[in-house]
Amino acid sequence: MSSDRKSELTKLANEWISWDINENDKKEMESLLKSGNWEELDQRLTKRISFGTAGLRGAMKAGASCMNDLTVLQASQGLCTYLERNVDGLKEKGIVLGYDGRYNSKRFADLTAAAFLSRGVKVYQMTRLAATPFVPFLVNLKGAAGGIMVTASHNPKDDNGYKVYWSNGAQIVEPHDKGIAKCIEENLSPWKDANYSSVDSFLEEKKKEGKLLDPTLDVEKHYFEGIAAKYCNHKEENKKAKLPIIYTPMHGVGGYWAAKAFESFGLPPFFPVPEQIEPDPAFPTVAFPNPEEGKGALSLSMKAADQHSSRLVIANDPDADRLAVAEKQKNGEWKIFTGNEIGIILGHWAWTQYKSKHPDVDPSKCAVLNSTVSSKMLASMAKKEGLYYEETLTGFKWLGNKAEQLQKEGKIFIFAFEEAIGFMIGDICLDKDGIRSAAVFAEMANWIDSNLSRTCSEQLDYLFKEYGYFATNNRYFFCYDPKVMETIFGRIRNGNKYPTSVGKYKVKNIRDLTTGFDDSKPDQKAALPTSSSTHMITFTFENGCVVTLRGSGTEPKLKYYAELSGTDKEQVVSELNDVVAQIIQHLLEPERNGLVPPKD
Repeated sequence: MSSDRKSELTKLANEWISWDINENDKKEMESLLKSGNWEELDQRLTKRISFGTAGLRGAMKAGASCMNDLTVLQASQGLCTYLERNVDGLKEKGIVLGYDGRYNSKRFADLTAAAFLSRGVKVYQMTRLAATPFVPFLVNLKGAAGGIMVTASHNPKDDNGYKVYWSNGAQIVEPHDKGIAKCIEENLSPWKDANYSSVDSFLEEKKKEGKLLDPTLDVEKHYFEGIAAKYCNHKEENKKAKLPIIYTPMHGVGGYWAAKAFESFGLPPFFPVPEQIEPDPAFPTVAFPNPEEGKGALSLSMKAADQHSSRLVIANDPDADRLAVAEKQKNGEWKIFTGNEIGIILGHWAWTQYKSKHPDVDPSKCAVLNSTVSSKMLASMAKKEGLYYEETLTGFKWLGNKAEQLQKEGKIFIFAFEEAIGFMIGDICLDKDGIRSAAVFAEMANWIDSNLSRTCSEQLDYLFKEYGYFATNNRYFFCYDPKVMETIFGRIRNGNKYPTSVGKYKVKNIRDLTTGFDDSKPDQKAALPTSSSTHMITFTFENGCVVTLRGSGTEPKLKYYAELSGTDKEQVVSELNDVVAQIIQHLLEPERNGLVPPKD
């Protein structure tokens, strides 16, 4: 490394140290500087942690590219400034704050509160560890200007994050992210009036002034009364439910809240997984605190199920905005439902229960949604039932805002889902919600057991007969080098000369939502919004198979989503798996590109 570059990094490090309020982080930066660890300093200081529509997410370390006290307070100062410029009555409307059980989450939330309170903005900060969906719920309940949830969801234990909601209770979308990022750059130096170095006493003072308020009791009352009134359909039957259910919050925040959800539905208490029921930021029993990771993540739940003679496991991820389900089959094997399978089961239940309450409703005015990488089985159901269906880009920021838009247009919003085990039943909050989804799924499982003598797997088979069989194959590779990701997608685009076949499978159409190209349209322009910052290409093959490749916006993953429908289950699954094998071999080339498959 040149002496000039070392001089630049020294200047950046000293500037960082002069701003930082955290003594441990200062010492960490000073140590890197003293030891001359220039490569590490380059990684930590050259590029700021990016603020996007997902907010912030990254490893907790000292430096501008990481999550720490300084980057959090800088983000808060930028967000506060942006809201001051764009929201009338900000001070009185206030903002909502929640935090999960990860290392430093409460600390980051307190620093965020201090930034807003220093500008005279009212802050509603939950004092009990929050499930993520409670923040958008409270934004709407309080009429707040926005909300922030401090969480890294299901990321590894050394990560944390900062998720932002707009005044409509949905996640922010463009151009808010760019506007906030600009305001962050204008407010890098800590505000003196925020008293960050004595944040605890500053917050106590603001509590006494009535500026810092605790809305936890509002959640305990209004959220649970709301979900029971809107989405509980068989409360008297629930009281007699006999299906034992195992529940795990995966060392996260969900245990207390899921128990209240079951209680509000009149359901018997679930059996908790004792090793995982209490919040623990170390996530000691799982390699990854993500129920999507399969049997490895749910092994203790299955053990508990055997102890309690239960065939049904329900799990939340650590911030309780996602729902996973597993069921023991009659042959003794466990089936872990995919997000697509849970989505169609819940979507069908949400629609049929709404219709039973409103028999005269016009189905065409009732809307169901999912993301473009999720199963088209929901579209098949919507077509047969006469419902309004629309797909969006990946992420609940799109689904939540689309639901609000459709409601304004006079539609009745019923349900939305994404294959990554995210489900939004109704509009009590415009984001995925593992708490209300857990209670609704438990009610549904008990009802079909007692009234139809069906398991959840048998219910899925019934829906396949009704709406067609849809097989999916969704997985990912770890891709730790962003340059490799660029290279892989660059080869696929090949100067806009996309592949005409992959192995023996001929390509019918290609849609590239990075560039806006879609050769299925007369003008070859994609109908969905495009973003040059994220790679996303969809192949539609002559055999009807649809495969999407995309880079994750929050993790170092290259994901693939494949789906094929048909009448012969074995044939469909076999052909789908072969298409995926060809995609991996010819387009992803794991060995050549150093892609790492997941362990499970």
